[in-house]
Amino acid sequence: MPKAMREPTFWILTALAARALHGYGIIRDVAAMSGGEVALQAGTLYAALDRLAAEGRVEIDREEQVDGRTRRYYRLTTDGAAALDAETERLRRNVAAAVSARRLGVHPGVQPA
Repeated sequence: MPKAMREPTFWILTALAARALHGYGIIRDVAAMSGGEVALQAGTLYAALDRLAAEGRVEIDREEQVDGRTRRYYRLTTDGAAALDAETERLRRNVAAAVSARRLGVHPGVQPA
């Protein structure tokens, strides 16, 4: 079973699932998608993007110059999409187990004492 993905990683990959984004766009989209519960800081984001690029989960899509600064856009790779799909499925199973346990008052696979 794959190891659980860190929450910021999940949200970064989710933000990039639809289109390539630059850093501020990722920060903005993650905040919106998480209902404001996840507020990425620039340092955290760029460290995560460097790690995800080294893992082959994201890559640079393009760069542009804006006000004399380089704006780098990132996109999800095939491996990144597969990792996001696996994490989404893991979370779906967890939610289903929690809903089932609450509805039935028991935990699946656990014998009552």
